[in-house]
Amino acid sequence: MLPYGVDSIDVARQHRTAHSFSLSPIAILSFFVHSGTSPSSAVARAAGSTYLGFDLNTYPGDAALSVLRKTFSFGGYWLNAPPGTKQNTWLGKRQRMLSEKLGFLILFNGPQSGELKSPTQAVSRGTANAASAISMARKEGFPPGAIIFLDIEEGGRLPPKYHAYLRTWADALARTGYRAGVYCSGMPVNEGQGVTITTADDIRNNRARRDLAYFIYNDACPPSPGCVVPHNPLPPSASGIPYAAVWQFAQSPRRKEFTAHCAATYNPDGNCYVPSDSAHAWFLDLNSATSPDPSSGQDRAP
Repeated sequence: MLPYGVDSIDVARQHRTAHSFSLSPIAILSFFVHSGTSPSSAVARAAGSTYLGFDLNTYPGDAALSVLRKTFSFGGYWLNAPPGTKQNTWLGKRQRMLSEKLGFLILFNGPQSGELKSPTQAVSRGTANAASAISMARKEGFPPGAIIFLDIEEGGRLPPKYHAYLRTWADALARTGYRAGVYCSGMPVNEGQGVTITTADDIRNNRARRDLAYFIYNDACPPSPGCVVPHNPLPPSASGIPYAAVWQFAQSPRRKEFTAHCAATYNPDGNCYVPSDSAHAWFLDLNSATSPDPSSGQDRAP
């Protein structure tokens, strides 16, 4: 498999920031046919405790959460501006998600490797970013013990300075009672001479005994089923990363170089849409998790 380039990720992320738009009845019907899901289906999850979730960069609106909750158990929640955006529209929406009994994937947009000029600067950046994430998590009301996933938007082996940044980030969160996670690639990159690496394995090999949670993306078909909303979703371990807690198995828009074998499962415009939305559509990334609240972001019982 060819290395997963930063440029292709950036393009996909920028597309995901667009606002919702109308979807024709024919397109919606097509989605249901491809997904095998009834518009009136309840929250889809497997008896083996696998749960469905969504994420997108732009907050879809208060009314949308009621629609999304008919299908999903949890949703992404950004603490800072998502990739490709200049503002964060999720802030202040935690109580609305709680009112729908949605769990959380708490996300913080991390730097690109090129932004880290040296190991020393990487450590400083990790300290500053962690402080910002902690401050926003507290302001939004997320309890101690919640997992904040650092969004890493590049694949393959990370340079040493990025690992220095990540270790600093994780340690700073731990000192305040929060837990560190990473959103990263679980897709093998061929380094030549029979050597392959995934970003997830690279991070795990450099974590130095730190306990990290892994939210990995692998939208290649297979192992991904494509843009489907199954009653029995595949567990994160089916992604090829056995220790993954969350698996992003479909992205909007679809990446043609990885999804040729499941192209028919996507809407003709290349995006994934939620069932039960008869008026408008929000193109989503689709996830499975071993918990209905992967970040442990809901209120704790006293």
